[in-house]
Amino acid sequence: MAPPFRVYEGKLAIVTGASRSFGAACAEHFASRGANVVINYATEGSTAKAQALAKDFESKYNVKALTVQADLSKAEGPQQVVDAAKGHFAKDGGRFQIDIIVNNAATVNGQRLDELDLDLFQQTFDLNCRAPALLIKAAFPYLPTDRSGRIVNISSATTTWGVFGQTSYAGTKGAIEAMTRVWARELAERATVNAVSPGPMDTGLYSTLPEEIKETLKPQNNLTPLAATREGVDTPQMLTLAKEIGGRPGYLEEVAGIVGICCLPESGWMTGNQVSASGGGHFVR
Repeated sequence: MAPPFRVYEGKLAIVTGASRSFGAACAEHFASRGANVVINYATEGSTAKAQALAKDFESKYNVKALTVQADLSKAEGPQQVVDAAKGHFAKDGGRFQIDIIVNNAATVNGQRLDELDLDLFQQTFDLNCRAPALLIKAAFPYLPTDRSGRIVNISSATTTWGVFGQTSYAGTKGAIEAMTRVWARELAERATVNAVSPGPMDTGLYSTLPEEIKETLKPQNNLTPLAATREGVDTPQMLTLAKEIGGRPGYLEEVAGIVGICCLPESGWMTGNQVSASGGGHFVR
């Protein structure tokens, strides 16, 4: 298969929570299309994965990739990411610009309201809401000044579903959607700012769920237009999983592609939007 057109050639993309799963898929989407990438991750245990990704991107796509360990739930973490990126990509006093930011790093807190732990609630907010704000603040001096910048905040379809146990997670994702609209105005001369709201994704989580949880997913998945499986197209593992939960989740690269659409040069007339990436399981008005 021919490599995709390098629509992000020479741009710099920062993707948070990018050493694995959906964050890694987003980082590869940009690298495969010519962008240099910053792969952020939180813990030492992810160092080997992040470094392997960076090496793979550089050899496969002929781009530069930097790994940055920084815990974004800490107040100093976002600035560490920007400082590391500047130190690597602006050597010898060269010009430094951050073209794309994908705020993907997040934590899931499934506590119900009657068991809500204050410390865990605060940690969820700090990573899911405060970190994106502080990262954009740290990046602000280095954003483009010609409206060519692209910022995507990863939200969730759970903001509209009203799922049990989502006070913290859906609450913080709803907050990031509100922040997206504010930042779209404040950053209008520098970057577009949009939110992408994924539904279920093929992260490996669903195959390990208890049967009772799988049963609760079936009604939603049965109503999702694109969740129907396709013999000869979907993997055997996906076909099996779909039978258990009522339909297939999205492949990571499918959802990463929607993030990429928001970051295309041609997408400069779209800002402040919430973009659904759920196969039609979540319609956005």
